[in-house]
Amino acid sequence: MKIPRHIAIIMDGNGRWARKRGLPRIFGHRAGVKAVRRTIKACIDLGVEYLTLYTFSKENWARPREEVEGLMFLLKEVIRKEIKELMDYNVKVRFIGRISELPDYVQEEIKFATEKTKNNTGLNLIIALNYGGRAEIVDAVKKMIEDGVKEVDEDKFRKYLYAPDIPDPDLVIRTSGEMRISNFLLWEIAYSELWITKVLWPDFRKKHLMEAIESYNRRERRFGGLSSSTD
Repeated sequence: MKIPRHIAIIMDGNGRWARKRGLPRIFGHRAGVKAVRRTIKACIDLGVEYLTLYTFSKENWARPREEVEGLMFLLKEVIRKEIKELMDYNVKVRFIGRISELPDYVQEEIKFATEKTKNNTGLNLIIALNYGGRAEIVDAVKKMIEDGVKEVDEDKFRKYLYAPDIPDPDLVIRTSGEMRISNFLLWEIAYSELWITKVLWPDFRKKHLMEAIESYNRRERRFGGLSSSTD
């Protein structure tokens, strides 16, 4: 079976998972952390090279203050707590988004995790944090203006994205059944294959990941060209 080199996931449904159980939303986010752990392990087992997780969007600041503060403290806790296991699995962690706008205590953990894992050579784990696809494009344009760039093509523009060395996602997975991409990697997913499941993120398991990969294998990626079966 052909394994996608880069899988990106829109992790949706934590709040609904908690609400169905009569629990505060933060309990859903904590359950979502377990799904992240399972997914990282599954990707390592399968030989996936890059895994990008949509963790906190720029739009998420509009959520209730209590939930946002709980998420920030949870991020700090999880990054520090999981680092040993990530080191054991040889995972290299990177963060994309407007990191400088995050609380100082979260930025400290991000720097710690990035530095600690920078020499690892296994799975590349990319965490999209305070991220927005439109913001990434705007930030790229601002940098180009600052650098005095006059002539622009796609290759040159790409060099100004948050992580220009990372290949575009082959497969984008969205949980919870919503049929939208929610401002995620707008430039990078131009030709990515999409797979939507109604499974809420805390319930996502390796079998669901395999369903997505099996669907990916049944597709023919033409990138705007003709099918190989076309006469």
